[in-house]
Amino acid sequence: MKILVPVKRVVDYNVKVRVKADGTGVDIANVKMAMNPFDEIAVEEAVRLKEAGIATEVVAVSCGVAACQETLRAAMAIGADRGILVETEVELQPLAVAKLLKALCDKEQPAVVICGKQAIDDDANQTGQMLAALMGWPQATFASKVTLGEGRATVMREIDGGLETLEIKLPAVVTTDLRLNEPRYATLPNIMKAKKKPLDTVKPADLGVDVTPRLATLKVAEPPKRSAGVRVADVAQLVDKLKNEAKVI
Repeated sequence: MKILVPVKRVVDYNVKVRVKADGTGVDIANVKMAMNPFDEIAVEEAVRLKEAGIATEVVAVSCGVAACQETLRAAMAIGADRGILVETEVELQPLAVAKLLKALCDKEQPAVVICGKQAIDDDANQTGQMLAALMGWPQATFASKVTLGEGRATVMREIDGGLETLEIKLPAVVTTDLRLNEPRYATLPNIMKAKKKPLDTVKPADLGVDVTPRLATLKVAEPPKRSAGVRVADVAQLVDKLKNEAKVI
């Protein structure tokens, strides 16, 4: 059983992002980058399935600039067997990434695609669902527990009312939630081994995919600063402020 794990290079979650002065986007110059935390959970889950003897190969995939090789090496240091980089300078949007992953799934024929439920930069939460739709595969999102069997997967997911358990046929797409596992730290020997693992680079054109953006970002701005609290004399004044100043009632 082959597992394909998409990983994304994002600004490290410990870094406070800054908006560019011209409002065209987020400033990532000289900013620490890292693997998207939800994707790291996906890699860990795939590696655990391999260690349990359920999976035979874990393939990490990243789409983006050449520096995404670092992210793939990090995934291979955790335990992925090889990496594939779809290299492009174009700003990728969820549908374009899903189409690239579909082309790779057609080529690699994985039994399961495990990906993070969302990326912490755009918070789109769309790529996994779009990939499942393009492939015509079942999907189980926000997984907090994954069990793979013969041709089927049982996935427990957290919902507003508690826990929901789904059984889906393979091949399928599973997206990971925060409580699925705790990713391991890559040891120095594994980091060194990762440098020797195979990493293939392809272009979107090689896969026959047009990644031209369909959406344009008009402006990026920081949220307004929170104003100081105001002490009110009584309930009547509170209601008046909520109604006439905040306009929430």
